[in-house]
Amino acid sequence: MHWLAYMITRFLVKLILGAVSKTHVLHRERTWLPGGWLLVSNHISHFDPPFLTATTHRKIDWMATRELYHPWPVGVWMHAVDTFPVDREKAADRAATRETLERLKRGRVVGIFPEGGICDGKNSVLEGAPLKPGLAGLAQLSGAPVVPCVLIGADQLYTHRNWIPFRRSRAWIAFGEPLYFEGDGKEARAAFEMRLAESLRALYAELKERFQLTEWDLPQPPARRKGRV
Repeated sequence: MHWLAYMITRFLVKLILGAVSKTHVLHRERTWLPGGWLLVSNHISHFDPPFLTATTHRKIDWMATRELYHPWPVGVWMHAVDTFPVDREKAADRAATRETLERLKRGRVVGIFPEGGICDGKNSVLEGAPLKPGLAGLAQLSGAPVVPCVLIGADQLYTHRNWIPFRRSRAWIAFGEPLYFEGDGKEARAAFEMRLAESLRALYAELKERFQLTEWDLPQPPARRKGRV
C-alpha cells in the first residue's frame, strides 16, 4: 500500500513539475547507490522534497517537521508515502533518530535537510553558515554513506505566475560523491560536518559555473519570490 501511494505520488509530482519547471540534473547516477544511505540537501523551499523525489533513482523516506502532518488528511498521506516526523523544537529528537537508524538498517534512503529550516543567503550552508548538529552522529551510528545534494531554483515556484503550465521556471540539482564517517569522538564529528559543508559548497559552485546562474536564479526569501518585498 505504501509503495503504491509513493508511485502514484511520484507520477503526479513528475507530471506537475514537468509542466511548470525545467529541471537540470548533474550526477544523477550517484543516486543508484545500493543499501541504506542518507540524502542530505540544502533547503530553499517547501517544494524541495517533490523536486528531489522526482529526480533521484531511489525512493526517499523524508524526515519532515511535525507541523506538516496537520490537518489529519495531510498526515495520513505523509505516512502513506513513508515520511516520518521530527520535532525541530527539540535539541535532539530521539524518536526521529531511532526511526532514521532503523530505516537505514533496512536498506532505505532517508532524506534530511540539515539546515533546520528554509534558508537563503548568509543563513544557508551554501554561503558559509554552519549546519545544525546531529547529522554526523547519524552517519557515525549508522555507518551509512551520506550523499550531499544541492538544489537551486525550486523557490521560483513561490512566484504564482510560474505555475502557469509550460511557463517553465527552472531548477538545477547536483548530487555529490558519497561521504563516509571516519574516526570517533567530537573531533571526528566536527571534521565530517566540515567535509559535508565543503562538498555542498563545491556542488553549489559547480552548478553556478556550469549553468551560468544569475543572482536572481540563486535562492531568495519566499516573500521576495512572492513579490512582497
